[in-house]
Amino acid sequence: MSATTLDVRWLGRVEYGDALVLQEQAVANKRVDANAPDTLLLLEHHPVYTIGRTPDQASLRGAAHLPHPLFQINRGGQATYHGPGQLVGYPIIDLRNCGQDLHKFLRWIEELLITFLTSFGVVACRRPGLTGVWVENRKIASIGVGVRHWITMHGFALNLCGDLSPFAQITPCGLPDVTMTSVEKETGRSVTVAAAAAMMERAAKAAIDHLRVTAQPQIT
Repeated sequence: MSATTLDVRWLGRVEYGDALVLQEQAVANKRVDANAPDTLLLLEHHPVYTIGRTPDQASLRGAAHLPHPLFQINRGGQATYHGPGQLVGYPIIDLRNCGQDLHKFLRWIEELLITFLTSFGVVACRRPGLTGVWVENRKIASIGVGVRHWITMHGFALNLCGDLSPFAQITPCGLPDVTMTSVEKETGRSVTVAAAAAMMERAAKAAIDHLRVTAQPQIT
């Protein structure tokens, strides 16, 4: 198996719990089979809120009022929303082949999304000290990952189109007064998640080489 192989799977619209099971299975497979390819699951969720395993739950503003289910999961970060019109990507990647550097992996996801958004004429950027992707001061993509035995899970959520109002029920990513945006809001173009997923497959397969080539193994 080539070290640069990336198995990209478009799953369509998936319940959050079912996608979590698929991630767990992919991580388990990579632990027992060193030749298993890295995987990127691309999908769209039914409406759901998630939060990382943190004692600080303030970003939920109390969960009782939330109009959709809530999952507490093993990723970093505060509360976010997933729903129709959002392209979600879950990279299951063995960081032992990428320098065992979680921060570099996060920056890689950001760069993947920033480059990807240029295809729609959206000029996106990072903001110092914050994880995610922005258009000026408006957040267009959220990122949160978990790592088990140096194998990643969870990933990114890119707002393409659809209703952003569910974000108003929480403090997205724990950032007060943050404005969420989407490709549709920025450009006036309606983009289907399936079409964006096909484009992301090509972009991610090219970008995975850069992640592995530029990462340097840690000396222990």
